[in-house]
Amino acid sequence: MTSAEIVVDLGAIRHNVRTLLAHTETSVMAVVKADGYGHGMVEVARAAREAGASWLGVATLPEAVALRDAGDEGRLLCWLSTPSDSFDEVLARDVDVSAYDIPTLERIQAAAERTGTTPRLHLKVDTGLSRGGAMPADWHALFTRVKAGHDAGMWRFTGIFSHFATSEEPDNPSNDAQEKVFREALDLLAEVGLQPEVRHLANSAAAVTRPSARFDLVRCGIATYGLDPAPGVDHGLDLRPALSLQAELAMVKELEAGAAVSYGGRWVAPHATVVGLVPAGYAEGIPRASAGSAEVLVAGARRPMRGSVCMDQFVVELGVECRDLKPGEPVLLLGPGTQGEPTAQDWADASGTIHYEIVTRLGGRLTRRYVDSNTDSGTGTGEN
Repeated sequence: MTSAEIVVDLGAIRHNVRTLLAHTETSVMAVVKADGYGHGMVEVARAAREAGASWLGVATLPEAVALRDAGDEGRLLCWLSTPSDSFDEVLARDVDVSAYDIPTLERIQAAAERTGTTPRLHLKVDTGLSRGGAMPADWHALFTRVKAGHDAGMWRFTGIFSHFATSEEPDNPSNDAQEKVFREALDLLAEVGLQPEVRHLANSAAAVTRPSARFDLVRCGIATYGLDPAPGVDHGLDLRPALSLQAELAMVKELEAGAAVSYGGRWVAPHATVVGLVPAGYAEGIPRASAGSAEVLVAGARRPMRGSVCMDQFVVELGVECRDLKPGEPVLLLGPGTQGEPTAQDWADASGTIHYEIVTRLGGRLTRRYVDSNTDSGTGTGEN
């Protein structure tokens, strides 16, 4: 082990995808954007495909190119572009692309002419998230243009989708409202004469809790990684967190009462104690906001972080009972919780954020190693 590393269990990824397939009884798109939510995009994508994910989803065009260049050949959707982006590379690699408006359609058409390809096109509609997607007032003109281009062979219309704003709160009335608007978009599509191959609205939380929103495909991001898509909701799914973060103590020292710890002296030892130095800091994605609240597992017990998180390191209080610990003692910062270690949700609670941010921000100088709970084998990438 290096001084601090991410360990990803690909067996857990496969288990989660199979669990979602069985639960939803529909096709699953494993969302692997943002370097697989910090787990490694290429490796997670392969494991998800092995488990039966018929689609992969990414946000940006370079992510789609990277997956194709790594050998992925299945259906792959990319949904975020800007006017300065070129679609040439993704069209040449047989990626499904998305449009929100007519100018994007024109850029896709121009790229298709340059590359001699027939794009597969998805439309994203805004049903109430007020983020990406075409607004209802623009649907008729957009759908009509797509129909004309489809009939002329400029592209092949393959899908329509939208995204929930509050699906982690199943009883929130906005979920009903958004699904109603999405169904209105489907009705207008039919009136225009367009028949999508796949209709998809459900993200992880909706896939788990809202059967009516599953349609032809569910997009599962956070659930693919085994993190609860709807914390506090009793959905009964056996999802297994795939990521652990571990390190080893770089130093152990005794402090006298009154010793101030780390920048700003924000924690002062009220009595004589023993502390340990963990070689990971905010450059690796450890949240500065977690100072004073986060814990790590050392020597069989959770130990509290003390003082400010630094760029490269932070301090934990081990207590006088640990005065005989030596540098090199294992530290489990984050994991599935099966050994009593903090989970991503625990870190999120300590930092005032969400578990999505905790895992996706991990990086910097951390290495990443892959294990497989089905084979107990492991490989390392050497870098994040």
